[in-house]
Amino acid sequence: MAIPSKLLGVFLITLAVAGVLSEAGSIAVYWGQNGNEGSLADACATGNYKFALIAFLPTFGNGQTPMINLAGHCDPYSNGCTGLSADVKSCQRRGVKVLLSIGGGAGSYYLASSQDAKQVAGYLWNNFLGGSAASRPLGDAVLDGIDFDIEGGTNQHWNELARYLKGYGRVDLSAAPQCPYPDAWVGGALDTGLFDYVWVQFYNNPPCQYSSGDTTNLANAWEQWISIPAKEVFLGLPAAPEAAGSGYIPPNDLISKVLPIVKDSSKYGGIMLWSKYYDDLTGYSSKVKNHV
Repeated sequence: MAIPSKLLGVFLITLAVAGVLSEAGSIAVYWGQNGNEGSLADACATGNYKFALIAFLPTFGNGQTPMINLAGHCDPYSNGCTGLSADVKSCQRRGVKVLLSIGGGAGSYYLASSQDAKQVAGYLWNNFLGGSAASRPLGDAVLDGIDFDIEGGTNQHWNELARYLKGYGRVDLSAAPQCPYPDAWVGGALDTGLFDYVWVQFYNNPPCQYSSGDTTNLANAWEQWISIPAKEVFLGLPAAPEAAGSGYIPPNDLISKVLPIVKDSSKYGGIMLWSKYYDDLTGYSSKVKNHV
């Protein structure tokens, strides 16, 4: 039976819209390392972000007492970060996923054994996720998951930490590897296929990043990264020139030269920005969000 022309037109328009929506990406942003970047609730209220990554838990593992560090936002030593619970819930009501980022570029962390990985997983579950503890650093809000921003220590047992965390049930896992492939720290963990979102840092690594109009290195690295068994891969970028030593991509270049390359993959998830503070300086997310 032939489809009436009017219905056929509606059908084709619907398909076109669905195609556009399926290619639409999200923006993830790191928050927590500059007291001048506004509150977490304010960040989510912009409507620019789908993921808010609270940075960082830089001290954990090998028997250390875990401790968060949120720069000038609050003092965890006096239990002063529990007020963030309301902000986390505000973000989640807006449809923004909130994850705790563990590690960072400067910290004291590594996993000494499988048992250590299990203990850290238990700590994260009880203190930030769906478990319970006498004193939760960010209050009673239940975060959506854990982000692995591992840039030091050793490359051992991160795969086990991922497995233990996933074993608790609904826990989103993300990671922020460097763009040289495979990542020296969490490459093995990513091979587990347990990670939902991977925001690759395409900065501070000239051999695999965009440079002055040349997309070759970035495109080659991107092709390698979309081969990993993760649900979505994001392009990690500095939100301002001063946010990283190298790798900043001007918004117009991102829109015209880079996004057409990375959006060609079915695993493309969007972009990640470091960080909310630098995004405030440049308005980067506002300039690119309709194109991501």
